[in-house]
Amino acid sequence: MYAVAGFSLLSVGDAVVKSMAGEWPAVAVAALRFTIAAIGLAVMLWRKEGRAGFVPVNPWLQLARGVCLAMASLCFFSAIFVMPLADAMAIGFLAPVLTVALSGPILGERVKPIVWAATLVALAGVAMILRPNLAEMGWPAVLPLISALFFALMVISNRASAGQGSALSMQFFIAAVASPVLIIAAIAAQFLDVPQLQIEMPSWSVVARCTLVAVTATAAHWLIYMGTMRAGAAQVAPAVYVQMVVAIGLGWWWFGDVPDMVTMLGVGTIILAGLYLWWDSRRGNHAEKNV
Repeated sequence: MYAVAGFSLLSVGDAVVKSMAGEWPAVAVAALRFTIAAIGLAVMLWRKEGRAGFVPVNPWLQLARGVCLAMASLCFFSAIFVMPLADAMAIGFLAPVLTVALSGPILGERVKPIVWAATLVALAGVAMILRPNLAEMGWPAVLPLISALFFALMVISNRASAGQGSALSMQFFIAAVASPVLIIAAIAAQFLDVPQLQIEMPSWSVVARCTLVAVTATAAHWLIYMGTMRAGAAQVAPAVYVQMVVAIGLGWWWFGDVPDMVTMLGVGTIILAGLYLWWDSRRGNHAEKNV
């Protein structure tokens, strides 16, 4: 239930982000959201661990984590600004499949043929979801696919940094890197002749919503962490798909986005591929324990 509440809260935050479409550029929203989070996490980390909590074991790995999160967030925020929330989130669910597939060449782990098969099945689901969006808006519709790729790389770097600090310090490091990266991206965007990227002074409502997203995301990650500690990662992993249910409901109620049957079929295909890989990993772990 901790994990379900956490994943649901993430979808609520995504809906709040989408509500700012047309009011402020996505890159500025992402930069402000992570700046607020980094400041809040820094205060919490200082009070709990003092100066020692701010010294990373592997600075380059923390840099990689932060850059991947910044790119994943920027692409995802940009995606939900221009396409239905549920569609962008469904494509984002490709990330767990990509994580398993990319862990082989990056971490040197053995990747079974069934993983590649599940990856192809999930990509077929992505193609179903992209079908109407790609026809209507062109290449910006692939933004959630790029986001999923960077998110998968972030998860892999998270695994590589396991045990290098407390959960709070790991959250701070990743936000502290993502924030300046996004600020630099927001400043660079001002030199482009694109009206949608030009930043003006935000209204109090935009600042309040960015703060709300920062707080809810931090709370969500804490809830997911608590659920994982109590039940184990394998038990809470399927709870991530509650995000899809919440996203469809919020998109329907808040933005009037009603997914068609082909899109729902694509969503189901991606989720089934992810659940199969989860089931296969649990079966493999159970077999190893019996041996």
